[in-house]
Amino acid sequence: MIQERLKTLRKQKGMSQEKMAKILSTDTSNYSRKERGETRIHDEEWQKIADALEVPVEDIKEEKFSGIVHNDNSTFNDHSGNYYNQYFNTPDSIVENLQDYIILLKKEIESLKQELKNK
Repeated sequence: MIQERLKTLRKQKGMSQEKMAKILSTDTSNYSRKERGETRIHDEEWQKIADALEVPVEDIKEEKFSGIVHNDNSTFNDHSGNYYNQYFNTPDSIVENLQDYIILLKKEIESLKQELKNK
């Protein structure tokens, strides 16, 4: 698995996730998501990672992705909002849980709006 290979190599080279995050100009939690395969690693990021780990990009780069995510919200300099049709490995159970949570939040928002309206 690509993520395990990346993590193992990073640890072998004595690099922390914090240091890798700085190299990619992002925060540690976002780098961690990239390393776990939850967030896409872009080509320029692969090159920075390869340079930092002193290996060819081909030795660590993801070969393919599954799942399509349409995202127009950029956070933490990961450029996720700048592209459509990004590919990630996101388990269906996580997507379903997040969709349920969104529904719950929308209901809570409506409830709070009603509460404010009644004041």
